[in-house]
Amino acid sequence: MEVSNQIKKHRTKNGWSQETLAEKAYVSRQTVSNWENGKSYPDIHSLVLLGNIFNISLDELIKGDVEEMKKEIGKNDVRNFTIWAWVLTGMMIAMVLSAMPLFKLGDAGVIIWGCFAALTLLVCVKVEKLKKCYNIQTYKEISAFMEGKPLDEIVADRKKYTTAQKVMFGVASGAAGVLVSVLIMWLLK
Repeated sequence: MEVSNQIKKHRTKNGWSQETLAEKAYVSRQTVSNWENGKSYPDIHSLVLLGNIFNISLDELIKGDVEEMKKEIGKNDVRNFTIWAWVLTGMMIAMVLSAMPLFKLGDAGVIIWGCFAALTLLVCVKVEKLKKCYNIQTYKEISAFMEGKPLDEIVADRKKYTTAQKVMFGVASGAAGVLVSVLIMWLLK
């Protein structure tokens, strides 16, 4: 991505070390290093702040990255997330439907079902890691900002669900699956 080159270019042009830029941008030196090496991408607030620090427009800072981001969002959203969403949906359905037959096997069935439920939760974690890995949230924010969406609205979207809420949602979904399975088993006795 071009932004890594732009950050490095403007930092060296001003004669600043990564540490100096980090202090001005309220991030760690390692974060600046990751931005410059393309290992991570600055969020929308950091980009706006960097534009102000370097006294350049956001357009100049991210030159051409927006189109690449849109391609990246589309490519990764469509391919990886669709596949993993279907896998996760299938696993949740299988978890609910397999509970009764497995519970009838006794303790061994409960253990097998518990392992399957744990695997389902791991798939939930995998989906979250993919989202972080591809910087999908950051790219969507930048794309929305470049289309004129206000920063307050972008922040509200980001804060809609925290990681803890997502984990709690996954656990609640799993618990609901268990309850439905137990209820079905109880009704069929």
